[in-house]
Amino acid sequence: MAKDEYADIDRLPVDLLSHIFALISSFLDLAHASIVCRKWKQGVEQSLARRKSLSFAGWNMDDDSIARLVGIAYNLKELDISRSSWSCRLTDDGLYKISMAKCVSNLTSISLWGMVAITDKGVTSLVSSATSLQHLNIGGTFITDESLYAIADNCPNLKAIVLWSCRHVIGNGLITLVNKCRKLESINVWGMRVPVDCFISLLAISPALEIKPGGLQASVGRVSLWPVL
Repeated sequence: MAKDEYADIDRLPVDLLSHIFALISSFLDLAHASIVCRKWKQGVEQSLARRKSLSFAGWNMDDDSIARLVGIAYNLKELDISRSSWSCRLTDDGLYKISMAKCVSNLTSISLWGMVAITDKGVTSLVSSATSLQHLNIGGTFITDESLYAIADNCPNLKAIVLWSCRHVIGNGLITLVNKCRKLESINVWGMRVPVDCFISLLAISPALEIKPGGLQASVGRVSLWPVL
């Protein structure tokens, strides 16, 4: 009887196993499940392939582990690698590996918030492949205008971008971004060191552009000289 009970799980088809594994949110548990046997590994991979969104926020992950999981998630649309934990160690090498995944060209949303180890090199690699991108959060990073030039050249469908506290970005990158990304609806510039003249130029290019934090457009309209943020 014990032998028969143990064998019951092995009778489940891979499709059913994949549905079960899709209910598991812990990447560590999925990793453990994938090494049980070949059938379970197939089930884990199928469950990841069906996912539309993945979030690594708060997980102890590195370049290889993140890139490996993204590479399996063929139908992925939303990718969140925000830093909700100091243990998440994503670098430019990881972004390059992610950029090679099949799903990247179909991603509509990416968050790299707070990933302080990434630079323009990694962001450029990623956005060069993410041509369907509509929402991007790269706030809290040390990117410069170089990243914005790459985004402007490769992401024509961009609707919203968060540049929260990206203090190494200056006006030229923002102007290029708004000029080329004509579908851009909102941009978060909180904590950036950008002069008021730049924001006036952005609104001249796209009057309907929402510049966050809220009320910034009104402030720009009221004064001719605004202090640097």
